[in-house]
Amino acid sequence: MARDRKLSADERILWGKVARSTRPMPGKAGELTELDVFLAQAEAAVEQEKAEKQTAASPIAPQAVTPSAAKPSAGVHHPLERPVKRKIAKGRLALEARIDLHGLVQSEAHAILLDFLIRAHERGMRHVLVITGKGSSMGSEGALKRAVPLWFSKPEFRYLISSYEPAAQHHGGEGALYIRLSRRHGERP
Repeated sequence: MARDRKLSADERILWGKVARSTRPMPGKAGELTELDVFLAQAEAAVEQEKAEKQTAASPIAPQAVTPSAAKPSAGVHHPLERPVKRKIAKGRLALEARIDLHGLVQSEAHAILLDFLIRAHERGMRHVLVITGKGSSMGSEGALKRAVPLWFSKPEFRYLISSYEPAAQHHGGEGALYIRLSRRHGERP
């Protein structure tokens, strides 16, 4: 099989099922691997193909459902506390996972980031690094650099994230974010 050949939708689904049936090696259970990122990309691509087929079949696009009982301050995140950010920057508090969104368009990045954060949250991780890139080509501010913090106030991200801050220079500076994930339901502080 050629290395640059893309997988079909059926192949991606099959690979996803095979990959989900595996268990991590001892001592590796808390780490997100490249396989997790690949699976997230594959699942996002399959969902995108299904959505495109549905919109092509129906002339009227479905409207997004918004929760009516949302709290008014539900979209506001607080910054990381200064001591916590300092510990992460100096390496005394570990970043348990990281994802690099360079080179992705916003729709791909949104799906992959959401899946990454859901998986990290389910595994009980608290601090992760999201690299968006600085996006300084042609004087641009960077689409992902602007969009990712806005996504965090959306309902699908809101329950996952406790706080976020720009990263220290050696972790990507303004092109990366430290994210503190919220505790899982029933987890003690």
